[in-house]
Amino acid sequence: MKKILVIDDDIHIGNALEETLVQNGYNVSRAYSGTEAIFSLSHTLPDLVLLDLMLPGLDGEEVLSHIKDIPVIVVSAKTDIENKVNLLINGAMDYITKPFNTKELLARIAVQLRTFENCGKKTVISFDDITLNTESHEVKVNDTEVRLTRTEFAILKILILNQANIISKSLLLQNICEDTPDCTESSLKTHISHLRTKLSEISGKDYIETIWGIGFRMKQTILSVKKISTES
Repeated sequence: MKKILVIDDDIHIGNALEETLVQNGYNVSRAYSGTEAIFSLSHTLPDLVLLDLMLPGLDGEEVLSHIKDIPVIVVSAKTDIENKVNLLINGAMDYITKPFNTKELLARIAVQLRTFENCGKKTVISFDDITLNTESHEVKVNDTEVRLTRTEFAILKILILNQANIISKSLLLQNICEDTPDCTESSLKTHISHLRTKLSEISGKDYIETIWGIGFRMKQTILSVKKISTES
């Protein structure tokens, strides 16, 4: 069952969307503000996001910048064409204006899910100087191949795919369990420690950070330093 995250602070519209989506076979979760949406995405990865723009806390544009490798359909009352174009350029897959036709929205959702399933998943993904091939299971740091176990590869893949977010231990285990059923909560820390060592042996960098009490993510300071040096 496909999972859809509805991010909208309007309770009535959210309720109507949830009812329609559930009736059409989707699993639905809700977020009522931008900050709640970011928190939700750090714990559960949906197959598609329906995103309103006028949100308390972080607005829709800010939330969009945190969503990677998940199709996003903006559902908004804003009709300005320049605003639509900017959102599509900056990561949204589609844009539908409120009020909307339910059948049209369902059709757009089906199209985006089908498109992403067929070709939206990248074969090669990257973070800083790490590249990971999801088909050949080849990982390189600065063009030097790194030999990883199945579990280490699965962990790195999830973290890179969601590099803007903190991934909780439970979510990490949930998403790698099919590939690595032997990985448990007690052994996860050891697997990540070995992964960190193998990556840093080549570049001298520590790419993964532990957010104590929450989970793990790719180290954001690496991206910040890289951005500053590029601009200078």
